Amino acid sequence: MNRTRLRFWALYLTRFAGGFGFITLVTLLPKYINELDPTALVLPELAIGGLVLGGLTLSKGFVIGMYTTGFTLAQTVAVVPLAWAGDRYDKRLVLAGTVGLGAVVYALFPLVDSSLSFVVARAAQGIAVTGAGLMSLALVGELAREGTRANHIGKANAARFAASILGSISAGFLYDAFGFTPIFIVITILLTIAVVAVWVFLPPDETTVHGFPFTNLALNERILTMATFRVQYSVAVTLVRTWVPIYAGVSAASGGLAYGGIAVAATVVAEKFTNMLCQPYTGRISDQYGRARFVFVGGGLYGLIALAVPFSPAIGEALALPAAFPILGPLSPAFLPLVGLAGLLGVADSLREPASMALFADEGTDGAGVASSFGIRELLWRPGSVAAPLLGGYLMADVGMEWVFYVGGASAITGVLAFLGVLVWSHGTSALTQW
Repeated sequence: MNRTRLRFWALYLTRFAGGFGFITLVTLLPKYINELDPTALVLPELAIGGLVLGGLTLSKGFVIGMYTTGFTLAQTVAVVPLAWAGDRYDKRLVLAGTVGLGAVVYALFPLVDSSLSFVVARAAQGIAVTGAGLMSLALVGELAREGTRANHIGKANAARFAASILGSISAGFLYDAFGFTPIFIVITILLTIAVVAVWVFLPPDETTVHGFPFTNLALNERILTMATFRVQYSVAVTLVRTWVPIYAGVSAASGGLAYGGIAVAATVVAEKFTNMLCQPYTGRISDQYGRARFVFVGGGLYGLIALAVPFSPAIGEALALPAAFPILGPLSPAFLPLVGLAGLLGVADSLREPASMALFADEGTDGAGVASSFGIRELLWRPGSVAAPLLGGYLMADVGMEWVFYVGGASAITGVLAFLGVLVWSHGTSALTQW
C-alpha cells in the first residue's frame, strides 16, 4: 500500500472512530437520563455590586435539554478558533490533539456521577468532535487532487456512516451485557489507535495561512451562493432526520405509527446504510460531471422524498403490503414504505453531501484556508439545526405530525431553488454544469 493511500486510510480511521464514539453516546443518552435521574437545580444567590439576586431554579426539562445543548453550544464556540488554528499552524497537530482529547474525555465518562459533570463532559466531547471533524475533512480535501476530492470526501463520510450503523446497533447490546465502562474502553482504544495512525502516516502540515481567513472566505462569491442553499437545507435535514424515527415510534395519538425499538432502528439504519454505500460513488461522479448539479439534484430529491413520508400508510395499503413480520411482529402496511423512503433519503443526501463538501474544500485550498472554509460550512448549518427541533416540536404538538415533513421537504425545495436562482444570476446560466 503506497504512502498516499495510507494517509487517506489514517484519516478515514479518525472519521470512523469519531463517528463511533458520537453515535454510541447518543444511543446511551436515555440510559444516562435514567442513571443520573436529573432533577430541578436551584442555583445559589449571586451578588452583583450591591444587588443580591435570588437563587434561580432550573427545571428538570432544562437540565435534560442541557445534556444535548451543552454539546451543541461547545461545538458552535469551538468552530472558529479550531479552524483558525488548523490553517495558521499545523492541521495534523490540531487533529491529533483533538482526537487525543476525545480519547481522554471518553475514558472519563465512566466517572460521571451527576448532571453537572455529564454536561461538562459532553461539552468537552463537543470540542473534540468538532476539531476532529473539521481537521480530518480539511486534510482529506487538501491531500486529494481537485479531480478526486469529492470521491475521497465521500469515502471519509462512508467511514463515518459505517461507524454510526455499528455504534447504534452495538451500544444497546454492549450496555445490557457489560454496562458503561467497557463501551468507553473500546471507544478510547479506537481513538488512541487513530491518534497513532495520524502521527505516523500523515506528514506535518506545511500550509500556513496568516491573518484571519474567515474574513476573506465569508465574502467569497461561491460560498455566499452555497449559503443560500445550506441555511435552508439544514432545517430540512434536521427536521426529517430527527422526525422519521419519532414518526415511526410515537403513539398513534401523537400522530405516529407506534412501532417498537427494532422497527424504529430499521428506519434509522436504512438512511445511513444507503448513504454509506452511495457516497464514494456519487462523490466520484460529481468529480467528473460537476458539483453544483449534484447539490441541486440531491437537495431537490431529498425535499420530494420528505414530502412523501406522511403518505407511508396510504402507500402500504395501496400496495397491499404485509402488516406483520418475523421477529418484528405486528406492525402495519406502512413499515416497508417508510423504511424504503428512509433509504431513498440516504441516496438523495449522498448525491448532495460529497459535492457540497468538495465545493467548500475547493474554495479553501491554494492558500485560502481549507479548515476555515469547512468552519464556515459548519457555522451555516448551526442556525437551522438549533431552530428546527423547536419548530418540529411545535408542528407535531399543535398542527400535525405530517406538517413536520411538509415543512422539511419545502425547506429543501426552496433551498435548491434559491441556490439555482443565485447561481444563474451571479455566475451565469452555465454555472450549474461548470462548478
